[in-house]
Amino acid sequence: MSNVLSIWAQTPIQLTESLSDAVWSGAGKMAIPGGFLLVKNDAHFLYAALDLTEDTGNDPSTGDYFWFTFDRDRNGNINPNYDVNYGLYPGQPEKMGRQYYLGPNAWTGLLNEVSQSKCKIAFESSPNLATNHRVWKIRFDLNDLNVSLIPFFFAPQLKFGIKVHSTSPAFDHDTPANFSSSFSALNTLYLSRKPVVTPTLQGPVMGTVGLIPTTKINAAGRATTDPGYYIEVQNAAFGGLLNVIGNRTTLQNLWTAGARKYKVLHRQGTSGSFSEYRSAWYNYRWNGTDYELDSYGADSGNYYTFPNPAVDYSIDDLLLQFDSNNLTKGQHQFQVAFYNASNLVVPATAQTLTLFIDNEIPVVKINSIKHGGVNVDACAIVNMTSATDGLVFNIDAFDADGDLLSWGLSAAWGNNNAEVIASDSYTIAKGTTWTGVQNLTIPATGVWVPDASCAYGFTVSAYARTTNGYSYIGYNQVSKYLTIIKPAGIPISAERILMPKGIAV
Repeated sequence: MSNVLSIWAQTPIQLTESLSDAVWSGAGKMAIPGGFLLVKNDAHFLYAALDLTEDTGNDPSTGDYFWFTFDRDRNGNINPNYDVNYGLYPGQPEKMGRQYYLGPNAWTGLLNEVSQSKCKIAFESSPNLATNHRVWKIRFDLNDLNVSLIPFFFAPQLKFGIKVHSTSPAFDHDTPANFSSSFSALNTLYLSRKPVVTPTLQGPVMGTVGLIPTTKINAAGRATTDPGYYIEVQNAAFGGLLNVIGNRTTLQNLWTAGARKYKVLHRQGTSGSFSEYRSAWYNYRWNGTDYELDSYGADSGNYYTFPNPAVDYSIDDLLLQFDSNNLTKGQHQFQVAFYNASNLVVPATAQTLTLFIDNEIPVVKINSIKHGGVNVDACAIVNMTSATDGLVFNIDAFDADGDLLSWGLSAAWGNNNAEVIASDSYTIAKGTTWTGVQNLTIPATGVWVPDASCAYGFTVSAYARTTNGYSYIGYNQVSKYLTIIKPAGIPISAERILMPKGIAV
């Protein structure tokens, strides 16, 4: 069992780029049998390279392959239909798919799905070996791996095993040994959540809230970031667990000037006096091979210990972590003051951070489903009278404070069939706030025509335009189920199961 620390990818890595290119420079590195594993990540993907220095035979079509297994809930057990193994489609060295584990050394076969996870095969030199050799470069969608970079009280991590197989030269390596039969000793990959935010975007002391620069938070406490930024938000409120992260340059200068403590000041609204704010959290300190847990909180005098900015933490430069659910909805302001070991003030640039806090989730309702102008109850059997007969819906998808991001009405039926019946989402053109819809009839005229005779589920869902600094949070949905009988049915097509290379059918 080994540990490896991923490094943040400042730009998305194209799998066609060589391991000698700058995008792979400084990647986390772990020795594996046959070569090395290199890893970087950003907010969306894990980029992994299997740099197989042992494989100097350029024979990609003769049965070379890899497996990449992930314990998606990281509990050390093989959970059927949940934990996954990535492998290659037979005879297609650059087409990767995933399959669920059914148990020790047992799998479902490759899933029929569309995924952002990809792989690329190469035969090239690398910083680890000047002679050309086999390299697999892989991009994993973090959503597929059930991992989030949102910092709570743990370092985001993946438990994984790797198999690499070559026919010439012949080798077959597992790390750890026999991982597909037991997850008790899988390797650990710690993901980076430390992008370098452009210094000019950061506030002078409180640089960011999560990944959102404080310069992108307006006087009302709402955030709007530029298109293509790590996290794109528009007039977003704040909610959930929030990380106030310091400006790295400022913190380094304050440390040099003797700052060893600080206080956080807070007030509700934008007028009145500030009071000293207390919170407590955990951060993980990298000791060279693993993360060690450190706890933080204000002492009896409401001073926080100022960590040395040179030390590598899971969340670097963290000044304050707090649960905004403990605050009332509306505007809140924060300031930070620094002190030396004798409790004397160390001067810092004045800064007041305003956040609009809203932790309420949208209200969603299916007010009615009508057939022929008559309300249809849940679990009813509805007989269509013609091929063009259908249903009419009336829904709510509403946020009273105007912090709605999007809503949708969808139908699901049969063998993974689904359709979005109606939807809408926030744009700047809608103004600073958008409440959504109430008592909306869908469609406005006519009816929605079902596709086939089947059991149907109808769902109204809505997302809040509230962020924790790393993503939008706040979701609600409601569903209603009916059975619909049409004059004529539609046959269900058969599906084919494929097994990746190296697994017997």
